[in-house]
Amino acid sequence: MPLTLNTALSTLKPSGIRQFARLAHETPGCISLTLGEPGETTPAPIRAEVAHSLEEGKTHYPPNNGTAELREAISSYMAGRGLAFLPEQVIVTSGATEAIYTILTTILEPGDDFIIPTPAFLLYDAIARICRANPITLDTSEDSFQIEKEKLAALVGPKTKAIILNSPLNPTGTVLTKESLAAVAELAREHDFYVICDNVYERLVYADEFTGFAESYPELADRTIVVNSFSKPYAMTGWRLGWLAAPEPLMPALSMVHMYAISSVVAFTQDAAVKALASDVEPFRQSYERRRDITIAALQEMGLPCVVPEGAFYAFPSVAGLADTDGSQIGAERFCTRAIKEAGVALVPGTCFGCAGHVRISSATDEETLKEGLRRLASFVGSLQRI
Repeated sequence: MPLTLNTALSTLKPSGIRQFARLAHETPGCISLTLGEPGETTPAPIRAEVAHSLEEGKTHYPPNNGTAELREAISSYMAGRGLAFLPEQVIVTSGATEAIYTILTTILEPGDDFIIPTPAFLLYDAIARICRANPITLDTSEDSFQIEKEKLAALVGPKTKAIILNSPLNPTGTVLTKESLAAVAELAREHDFYVICDNVYERLVYADEFTGFAESYPELADRTIVVNSFSKPYAMTGWRLGWLAAPEPLMPALSMVHMYAISSVVAFTQDAAVKALASDVEPFRQSYERRRDITIAALQEMGLPCVVPEGAFYAFPSVAGLADTDGSQIGAERFCTRAIKEAGVALVPGTCFGCAGHVRISSATDEETLKEGLRRLASFVGSLQRI
């Protein structure tokens, strides 16, 4: 038999985000505004719990789905945000990445349609392809990154299995409006598909009002699956801790996929996760909001159109009005490549998120680094011709 690979992998590409982050790292003196990673270190009280757990000898296999204490803490945390999930409906995962992998591997079959509003994090498309499902993109770029019911309805059919919602959204920082959520709810109710809520940025919101899909439509709890992570609000990206919460009938299958994928998350980090859920993230949120304001003000001075982010720590300005050296439209990938080489600042092209003509700026770094990066970006933009 030939030594072949899974042919589904032939449709995947390496992460463009990591590609530009690597190019920045290889360029001396380059400021990288690429990765969505808080510049802060995990708070000391959370880190101290790991040492305490190790002293207590918590180095053995934990329960597959997470310790009872952590699952209870997650259930309580969600209840405080209007989400009714029992501890038995929670699985502690290796970050939101594994949570999404577990969910999609559980519910998707070959040939199923999986709707992804774009721009979107590249992970969704890749996992769907590994499952041999059909990623169906809903382009929101002409609708201020909101979901128009008519456009979504045109994509829904007999093979539609699920849609994924990320609010606030990576890469735009957009918060989905009540109208966007209502459009999804009406079609999910009518056509019986799952709604996966990627809520990893829900604690980093700057809008006056914010309500997610799951808490807005409790009557659709039988088809709503929630994903969350400790990475962003608690500056715990390297810990690889997250969770999923799902309807009770799905739990046996989800638990089995999770068990065979990673068995369980690391035992001696789980008390620290309990500590994190009880901590105050408001200082982080306020800091990210200040950096958001700094970024938007700089982009306005540069003349780069940008929907004002209402959450997360990204901005997604348009570079469609800028010209390359030959006078043609520069394009996002060419813009980012030249910005690294000529200005020493690294961004991520919107093509990595399925949206040409835009670039993503991560403002998660410290303020001084961010300001210098934006100063370099302004100088680079100023050197380009306008179309």
